[in-house]
Amino acid sequence: MAPPRRAIIAITSAHAPLHHGNETGLFISEALHPFNVFKAAGFEVDLVSTNGTYVADWLSLQPDFLPANDRKQWEDVNGEFRKKLDNMVQPEEIDGSKYGLFFASAGHAALIDYPHAEGLQKIAIKIWVDGGILSAVCHGAAIFAGVIDPSTKKSVIAGKTITGFTTQAEYDMKLMDTIRGWGEPLIDEWAEQLGAKYERSAGVWDDFHITDGRLVTGMNPQSAKSTAEAAVSAFEKL
Repeated sequence: MAPPRRAIIAITSAHAPLHHGNETGLFISEALHPFNVFKAAGFEVDLVSTNGTYVADWLSLQPDFLPANDRKQWEDVNGEFRKKLDNMVQPEEIDGSKYGLFFASAGHAALIDYPHAEGLQKIAIKIWVDGGILSAVCHGAAIFAGVIDPSTKKSVIAGKTITGFTTQAEYDMKLMDTIRGWGEPLIDEWAEQLGAKYERSAGVWDDFHITDGRLVTGMNPQSAKSTAEAAVSAFEKL
């Protein structure tokens, strides 16, 4: 039996000063673009965060990252995306068996809560065990630190190839000192610790994603749409 045609998008509840003192939190397009892709592909879509809340990442609201069409949808508080985002349930209220696709959106703040987000990880594990698709974009791959395959007792990314936000970009954006203060690994560091191979594109802002079986990962905000599309393609092959 094919997994349910329902997708769940994980949202970070963490936030912290980062961009010139402005808050990092949910990078809006990393949830918005996958939401639109999944809806267009006929999925029911729900959103869930660590504690049911979110803070919009300041950088993600700037015109370079949130163009006019995206901003219109974001600002429509009566639209489906905002209604679901603004009224998220907590992970304990989600039955993972009802979903066939898990997508971890991000924002730098995901480095803080995702590695320890047992509720979100439990949902992902159930979807994985039931034969569904796991996907993540940018810093979202930090979720896999606790997504353990019961059959191997290792992270689901062990032995897999993944991508995610580059360490080079952290330096380019002059964010490294602040991020190191959080005491959490970066995505390439998580890959090494968890037994995965990390790959990236030459340009830190290139649209780039990797599909490795039922695992789909994207490198940065520019990759959110293509990563979601690849996750749908992987789902269709189940």
